[in-house]
Amino acid sequence: MAQPAPGGAGESVEPLASIINIDQFAAVDLRVARVLTAEPVEKSDKLMKLTLDAGPIGQRTILAGIKKAYTPERLVGRLVIFCANLAPRAMGKGGSLGTSEGMICAASPAAGAPHEVFVLSPDEGAKPGQRVH
Repeated sequence: MAQPAPGGAGESVEPLASIINIDQFAAVDLRVARVLTAEPVEKSDKLMKLTLDAGPIGQRTILAGIKKAYTPERLVGRLVIFCANLAPRAMGKGGSLGTSEGMICAASPAAGAPHEVFVLSPDEGAKPGQRVH
C-alpha cells in the first residue's frame, strides 16, 4: 500500500522495494538510447512501439505502456534510459502484440494513472549506448 510522502500534501509514494546489494544493482544494465520511431500498437490501449538506437549495441524494439501519456511526435528523437539486459517478452496473448526487447525507464504516481507517466531522459550530450552507472 502507498504511504504518504514526507512533507507532501497528501501525495502517496510506492513502498521502497527490497534492499539490494551493489552486485545486484550492477546486474541491471541501463543504457542511453535515442528513439528512432514511435507508433501506437493498434490492438492495445496502453502500448507504444518504440525503435531505439542504442549506438554500438544496436537497435532495440520496446513495447512501452505510455500510449495514453505520449504521442509519437513527443518521443521521436528523444534520448531515453532503458534496461538493455531484460529478457525479451512476448506481449499480448501468444505474443500477438509483438516482442519487447527491454524496458524504458519512467516515473509514475503510486496510483498508476496512465496519463501520468514521465519518461526519464539523460541530459543532452549523453550518447546512445552509454551505460548508466
